Amino acid sequence: MGHDLRDLFGEWDGDPADLHGEPAIPEEADETRRRKVVLREAHVVGVFEQRRTGAGPGKAFVLLEDKHGRRVPIWIGEFEAYAIASGDTKPSDRPATHDLLRRVIEHLGARVVRIYVDDIWQETFYAKVTVLQDGVESDIDCRPSDAIALAVRAGAPIYIAENVLEAASKQT
Repeated sequence: MGHDLRDLFGEWDGDPADLHGEPAIPEEADETRRRKVVLREAHVVGVFEQRRTGAGPGKAFVLLEDKHGRRVPIWIGEFEAYAIASGDTKPSDRPATHDLLRRVIEHLGARVVRIYVDDIWQETFYAKVTVLQDGVESDIDCRPSDAIALAVRAGAPIYIAENVLEAASKQT
């Protein structure tokens, strides 16, 4: 990769239980309904590395937060961490995979409308990328880390399903 990941994202020394904001669920009209799933807009707080005691690198995670301060940490791989952390900087001369995907989507006359984390099962998160082409929206299954990296590059909004926010707050 040519970069030290610690130069791109911060280190987290705290307890993962501290990552989730308040568990209260506010009732407001800012929700989007798609297939009976309530989605809440979120943003990337940052990409972090949880330090391990002893030898070896820590584990990376991306931290998402909704407008009410509820936080969801999603554990990701090293390459995905780099892709998200560097996604809003000036693109390099050689496109990374997520840059390539964004360019292919645009070349085909489509655009990324949104991404959303829509499910969690056995501590694994699931996501979709919504692409609009010729007036038709298509949802494409993908890993949350890939979806987030693509959203950062495409300037697309990020959403988390309410049930995922609730489930994630119970896991730690």
